[in-house]
Amino acid sequence: MAITSIPMPPVSPASTASSTRARPSATTEPRWVRVLLISAALAFMTLFLFVPLATVFFEAFKKGLDVYLAAITEPDALSAIKLTLIATSISVPLNLVFGLAAAWSITKFDFRGKSLLLTLIDLPFSVSPVIAGLIFVLVFGLQGWFGEWLRDHDLKVIFAVPGIVLATVFVTFPFIARELIPLMQAQGIEQEEAARVLGADGWQIFRRVTLPNIKWALLYGVILCNARAMGEFGAVSVVSGHIRGQTNTMPLHIEIVYNEYQFAAAFAVSSLLAASALVTLVLKYMIEQRVNDQKRGYSEQGKSPA
Repeated sequence: MAITSIPMPPVSPASTASSTRARPSATTEPRWVRVLLISAALAFMTLFLFVPLATVFFEAFKKGLDVYLAAITEPDALSAIKLTLIATSISVPLNLVFGLAAAWSITKFDFRGKSLLLTLIDLPFSVSPVIAGLIFVLVFGLQGWFGEWLRDHDLKVIFAVPGIVLATVFVTFPFIARELIPLMQAQGIEQEEAARVLGADGWQIFRRVTLPNIKWALLYGVILCNARAMGEFGAVSVVSGHIRGQTNTMPLHIEIVYNEYQFAAAFAVSSLLAASALVTLVLKYMIEQRVNDQKRGYSEQGKSPA
């Protein structure tokens, strides 16, 4: 018995294309929904970001350039700016060393307590900065664990520059490590192992293999750490003592002059922090593109972050 096949009518490309267009996509929303969502997002950003930012600069320069310059060059303001730069210049390098060491250890080695170390790195994200400041007061204050010893040796941590640096280091130390860990996990250890087989020592491996691969992520983490250090308020407020001209950073100085109804001075110093934030944002965007391209390159090679 012969079996004959039933001829199928030819399918034209035009009909295929029309059927494809007719099939709705699961991720395609009506135009009015997209316009509504985008408009809501833009309105929210305008209300809570663009308008306050513009207000800071408007109020800072409202009384003229002379008043603005006088506000940011008076002794207390200069002292606050200097102390902010000192705390930042100390805490960022310390966190750079810690972030590199922590990321290297977590991504290149297996050891007991690895999960605990990852959890501790995230601790400043879950603890209020005010609580962190109180911890340092309880440890290094006059009534704290080391208070009597510090007093006997004429050393001062709380209500002095060392306490401000400690508080700044605590609230900023996750940023660099948390930026490096996903990238270094995506890279794996094959390149380091190959360099070791070829006879390179640990320092050579780090300098010639690891560091070039993480330089953009490292710089990205440094920028985030720097921005957080300059704007820190809660922990620094607890350990500083608010001594004008000595232990006030820029955020604390802004609070004091604003509470004294010196609005021009408060907005003038605020504009410096806002300007640094804008510069940080631009640098962050530029470096973020490099980091994403680097991560995408490792993903295309068949590797994915753990």
